[in-house]
Amino acid sequence: MTLLTRRALTTAALAGTFLPGLARAQGKKPIVIGHRGCSGERPEHTALAYERAIEQGCDYIEPDLVPTKDGHLVARHENEIGGTTDVAARPEFAARKATKTIDGESITGWFTEDFTLAEIKTLRARERLPQLRPASAAFDGQAQILTFDEVVAIARAATQRTGRTIGVYPEMKHPGYFAAIGLPVEGRMLEALKRNDLNSADAPVFVQCFEVGPLKTLRSKTRARLVLLADAEGGPADLPGVKYADLVTADGLKAVAAYADGLGPNWRLVVPTDGKTLGAPTRLVSDAHAAGLQVHPWTVRAENYFLPESLRRGDTQAADYLARHGDAEAVLKALYAAGVDGVFSDFPALAVSARA
Repeated sequence: MTLLTRRALTTAALAGTFLPGLARAQGKKPIVIGHRGCSGERPEHTALAYERAIEQGCDYIEPDLVPTKDGHLVARHENEIGGTTDVAARPEFAARKATKTIDGESITGWFTEDFTLAEIKTLRARERLPQLRPASAAFDGQAQILTFDEVVAIARAATQRTGRTIGVYPEMKHPGYFAAIGLPVEGRMLEALKRNDLNSADAPVFVQCFEVGPLKTLRSKTRARLVLLADAEGGPADLPGVKYADLVTADGLKAVAAYADGLGPNWRLVVPTDGKTLGAPTRLVSDAHAAGLQVHPWTVRAENYFLPESLRRGDTQAADYLARHGDAEAVLKALYAAGVDGVFSDFPALAVSARA
């Protein structure tokens, strides 16, 4: 046993002594979160993607949530929907095209906050990455945009059908931006949790956000489990000058634990890579566990495009080389070995298989 291993075991033992909730969490197998459903095989955030993820054995399905003009939370990766729906081909909505600044970035397209839910329901979803995922693009036009309540209903029906508890893992997208335009997300999120009987610490739900303020607001109003998301670069949009790197230090994580139950880091913060190979795990998992936080890194994808060079497979000269699948299992196994409590994947079947 190496010194590093002994230290890790000591940290885990101390966590079990002083943080019984954490000890229970660590005693369970890591959860698999279907990232936007099975978004590697079906257009993301659709019933097609969520049902496929459940079929593949996931424990949670993830909807990113943005509000409509009339205040309904709908499942879209971004409030700009030109890339994930057929809105650009709908002449009745041509005049809705706009340019907006969201979290400091200028974006042109069509935005959920300019549409009522009834209008959103007339649109049909399409694959966001058709060049990488042509098989998924074959399902374009087949699915509606879902509300959060409809995603919860899918999870509940699947729980009854399969006998497994299928949870939901919603993300509040750009809450600071939406608050500034009169569509605050936090209150709507809280109402949805209450309406769907998810407003408790043991409910099958995690609420995630890249911003700190909204999590603090929810912490004072709900015991539903909350997760701070952290990228490898940048920082929370609501805390200018603060970097995620500051929040994922040992001391930073202790502060995070005051308003969150978990950390959702870019997986490269757990298992670093130089773009060519995977490196040795960082201390992030052990530091987070010592602070009482679960760790659910995002997002493991199978395509060569998203993998380090050493894990890519196939003929490098092939036209579809970057779309072909590489050894994503190696990333998943490295994350599990690092002690994570769950993983996000566009391909839940891979994450379930690697966990086994």
